[in-house]
Amino acid sequence: MDRFNYLIVGTGFSGSVIAERLASQLGKKVLMVEKRAHTGGNAYDFYDEDGILVHKYGPHIFHTNYEDVWQYLSQFTKWNGYQHRVLAHVDGKKVPIPINLTTVNTLLGKNFTENELKDYFESVRVKISDISNSRDVIVSQVGEFFYEKFFKNYTFKQWGVYPEKLSPEVTRRIPVRYNTDDRYFSDSFQGLPVGGYAPLFDRMLSHQNIRILLNTDYKSIINDVQFDRLIYTGPIDYFFDYTFGKLPYRSLRFESETLSKEFTQAVAVVNYPNENEFTRITEFKHMTLQKHPKTTIFREYPTANGEPYYPMPIKDALALAEKYQAKTVSLQSVSFIGRLAEYRYYNMDQAVKRALDVFEAIAKD
Repeated sequence: MDRFNYLIVGTGFSGSVIAERLASQLGKKVLMVEKRAHTGGNAYDFYDEDGILVHKYGPHIFHTNYEDVWQYLSQFTKWNGYQHRVLAHVDGKKVPIPINLTTVNTLLGKNFTENELKDYFESVRVKISDISNSRDVIVSQVGEFFYEKFFKNYTFKQWGVYPEKLSPEVTRRIPVRYNTDDRYFSDSFQGLPVGGYAPLFDRMLSHQNIRILLNTDYKSIINDVQFDRLIYTGPIDYFFDYTFGKLPYRSLRFESETLSKEFTQAVAVVNYPNENEFTRITEFKHMTLQKHPKTTIFREYPTANGEPYYPMPIKDALALAEKYQAKTVSLQSVSFIGRLAEYRYYNMDQAVKRALDVFEAIAKD
């Protein structure tokens, strides 16, 4: 096998962005190793047996305020302009989430104005001087009623623990709106890649200096490959052979169903915070804008077992992750980047931004 400048473990956004930059901008030879049968990480999408484009690992909507990230990815795709909307099934009604003026007026049978809604939330919110967990974040904004209706049980289904056990960052990402804006994200740049994420990754990784090994655990080939530096985007505990024990992750299981109708939901995602074992139902055609007489939905079931999706934002897990992170300091020829390698939650745009920043640091070396 040839000698490579870089061995990159993982072909999600973190690994793929830095591979493309190293190959195209610095002329480096890169070997990418991926344990799955495809590139793209959890953003991978494909056409199901009925010809409907679905996201294998759940809905991925790209959104960012980083213009440099948007411009970078726009080299490899056009965007369909989709803006995400989510409804939550609460008390027999489907109402917008994040909570907005429509949500409150519908559930309370009120006709608040924006200013009246601000006054209402000010009257019911719990005054907390030291926000220490995800429950504190919500009740300090909207009070106990809306916390119970939208967040308490949904969070338990999603994470396996109630919000008071989770770090504040989990719910801090969810805004509260006083107007009728029902978009899930308010970022300047939003959309899905025209044609899907898989073609985006194919174009990103098409450089002649990039070689990809799929269906391969990097540990099975690392002693047979000559390379100068390693960039690792996989689980950090696996890299260190679980020296301190396994880190907890949340995973997801999906139940798909194809229906002989054009659409079955009003929006792409409907959350079910208080009933059913699943957390939400996704109907992909709303977000891909595909025209098809049938539609495919995914019911989403969080689980503690399976592919690692989300690092667990709880104190014990974060403390364990710090022990692993301390071991990385002495590894001068290895870089750890991405959600799993850094054991922190990144949105897709944050993963791209992080990879671009790491590349810039490498380029200046």
